[in-house]
Amino acid sequence: MDLISLIAPPSPDGLAAGGLLILRLFTGFVFIRHGWPKLTNLGIWANAMKTPAWLCFLSAFSMWAGGIALIFGVLTPLAAVAIAVSMLYAMVLEISNGFPFIAPDPFQIPDGDYAGPMGTGEPPSWEKAAMYVVMCLVLITAGGGPYSLDLILIAPRLQTLLG
Repeated sequence: MDLISLIAPPSPDGLAAGGLLILRLFTGFVFIRHGWPKLTNLGIWANAMKTPAWLCFLSAFSMWAGGIALIFGVLTPLAAVAIAVSMLYAMVLEISNGFPFIAPDPFQIPDGDYAGPMGTGEPPSWEKAAMYVVMCLVLITAGGGPYSLDLILIAPRLQTLLG
């Protein structure tokens, strides 16, 4: 495997290319939305997580900047690795807190048995963090696809440079 294939893996075509585009855009949007509030409320988030602020900054910045990179398909595998590391850390925290993989559905919980930090809601689990890791693994291995700046600009330039 060469450097170009790591940064811009060969791309699928047809429906698979469209599916990859949807996955990349959705994941990018989600992580911009997850990262920005954490960046702008870093101290509060670090205290709530009982994690050093510098580590929370790295995590929040990787989500926000990685999300932007995914939207444009720039260095897609690297952006997805950065996000996946943050989500793996979230999984470790959630597992170490004893949260189940999949929490009971809120409609199955008797009234008054669960109220989260913001009131009644979904009980904690590490299911969502695991889904994000899987989404990132697809982007790490498949790259940004044919509608990404990775394949349109970066791979051709790297090929010329490394020729």
